[in-house]
Amino acid sequence: MGIIAWIILGLVAGAVARMLVPGKDPQGLIITFVLGVAGALLGGFVATQVFHLSGIQGFFDLSTWLCAIVGAAVLLLAYQLITGRHSDDRAGRR
Repeated sequence: MGIIAWIILGLVAGAVARMLVPGKDPQGLIITFVLGVAGALLGGFVATQVFHLSGIQGFFDLSTWLCAIVGAAVLLLAYQLITGRHSDDRAGRR
């Protein structure tokens, strides 16, 4: 699968991951999409290296989408932890 396909997959995976990650998301759409693309690339790399897959099968393969969505969700959670932005923090401050 080419880099353009991973970018398109990452945009969609970032949007899906944003819906799956609990809590109110303080980051904007651009950050979500950037983290989605990076998460898709990271998920594909990890699946290839750690699980010894011979490459992700294709754009419409379920395993490709799962790797991309999980990678994007992990990066979204990491972003929230690193920046310290949680839905509880915003509710308590004025």
